[in-house]
Amino acid sequence: MARTVWDSSVGKKAVMAVSGIVMLLYLVVHMIGNLKIFFGPGEFNHYAHWLRTLGEPFMHYEWTLWLIRVVLVAAVVAHAVSAYQLSRRDLRARPSKYVHRKARASYATRTMRWGGVILGLFIVWHLLDLTTGTVHTGGFQEGHPYQNVVDTFSTWYGNVVYIVAVLALGLHVRHGFFSAAQTLGAGSRTRNRALRAVADVLALLLTAGFVAVPVGVMTGVVS
Repeated sequence: MARTVWDSSVGKKAVMAVSGIVMLLYLVVHMIGNLKIFFGPGEFNHYAHWLRTLGEPFMHYEWTLWLIRVVLVAAVVAHAVSAYQLSRRDLRARPSKYVHRKARASYATRTMRWGGVILGLFIVWHLLDLTTGTVHTGGFQEGHPYQNVVDTFSTWYGNVVYIVAVLALGLHVRHGFFSAAQTLGAGSRTRNRALRAVADVLALLLTAGFVAVPVGVMTGVVS
């Protein structure tokens, strides 16, 4: 049954919707945690340490954090694979482009695929920068996330990469949330307007919340 569902277009869209919601919930929590940087290094570093001790003593040190990472990786892979396979299926069904582009298609709708690629590349860069320190500039300091964030956003390219990715994220969330709601059967004539409004608010809040951190560093509010 699972294979039958996965092989169908409806099944792949459902996988995309559920995995997208999992990632969206994580993004909301992650954004709130990031904003703790405005309360100073002590508060931000303590929050980063708390993430590693989450669930103790029932869970061992960092076990909960690794469990969250595994779930997120599974969601990202499921989302990306579903999107790719649906895209290839669409191309096979329609090998030639439409003569006229749909006039009412939003910018977010037209850039969903490229936005996904941008976000995928950004996730890799973001992990190598602030998790492993592989591409970090200024000397990566293990256990000092506040200073590492300030170092990253003290460079022009760090700000450009991050802000471009966040803008792509906002567009992706704006279209993706509404599409997920439709796929999971939450949409209707009476609810669609409210769902679009929720999608717009979520996209705006996430964009503003994530962009606030590099802007805070650039303006000296965070230093």
